[in-house]
Amino acid sequence: MARRPAHRKTVNILIIGQMGRLAYEALLFALSFRKKVSEARFRLFVAEPRPGPKWTTDPTIRPEQLREMLQAQGATLLPFDTQHFGTDYPYGNKIEALFALPKGEPFVFFDTDTLVTGDLADVPFDFSKPSASLRVEGTWPQIELYGPGYGEIWRSLYDRFDLDFESSLDHSQPDEYWRRYLYFNAGFYYYSCPHVFGKTFLDMALSIWKEPPAELVCQQLTPWLDQIALPLVIHKLGGGRDALPEGYIDGKTTVHYRNMPLLYARESDEVVDLLEEISSPNPIKRLLKEYEPFKRMIFQNRGHKVRALFDRAHLPTREQPIRQKIKKNGFWMV
Repeated sequence: MARRPAHRKTVNILIIGQMGRLAYEALLFALSFRKKVSEARFRLFVAEPRPGPKWTTDPTIRPEQLREMLQAQGATLLPFDTQHFGTDYPYGNKIEALFALPKGEPFVFFDTDTLVTGDLADVPFDFSKPSASLRVEGTWPQIELYGPGYGEIWRSLYDRFDLDFESSLDHSQPDEYWRRYLYFNAGFYYYSCPHVFGKTFLDMALSIWKEPPAELVCQQLTPWLDQIALPLVIHKLGGGRDALPEGYIDGKTTVHYRNMPLLYARESDEVVDLLEEISSPNPIKRLLKEYEPFKRMIFQNRGHKVRALFDRAHLPTREQPIRQKIKKNGFWMV
């Protein structure tokens, strides 16, 4: 008799949605998720901050038709309370929203400006060993003349939380080169329990935010706080840079496009085809046109004008020259 396959756990997928850009990006994510993900065990949650004293405006998703369309794609709207960050640091949503997810169930967080381009069931997640996006540039720290170097800065953070600094290093990279030190983009991360991950993330982020080590005196914490704390969280919880095989997230299974001009500039024909297919039905199109960058880039052909500026086989290795060329030609929109 053939063996029955072992039960596969529910996996909760989390993105942030709130009034404005994120609400429209959330709809694109939900559309791509519905099209590409084959297994019902992957459940999509769109976390939505409730109004409160930490917000200067109402952050809830509007208009109502957009809320309804998100739910029509199978997404569950997940309200959560903002207790620590809010308007002062909206990136803190990706920390505080974790506590609204079911405790003890594995999760994957994605930045909302992401498209699902393959089946998440194919990704070999080991939820006991967290990791995050390696599609990252050396954005933090910025080393100042006569100030502390990479080693001093990162060691001070590991020491703050009683973590083993040496075991976090990539010894194939030279000393004082940013890639030697554990650093991620916070565009995705995952673990076996959102509450354990969230508590660790929140405690570390607040400690750095409220009382940064002396070695960070020359460093900006905004907007980098989440990416400063994230490698410390992952290291503490037993993960690292090699916990997930390359080529899946930020590869053939998802694309973190960041904004529409960058998507059209550098992503593959398959990604552009997917974007234009899922956004083409008239009820979807009417909603997405309410957000000006989507209206102009997707539906008024500006995206393809951006695309014509670049040879995707020979793109610059850094994002900044791509942004500058788009801006120079008058097509930059966020």
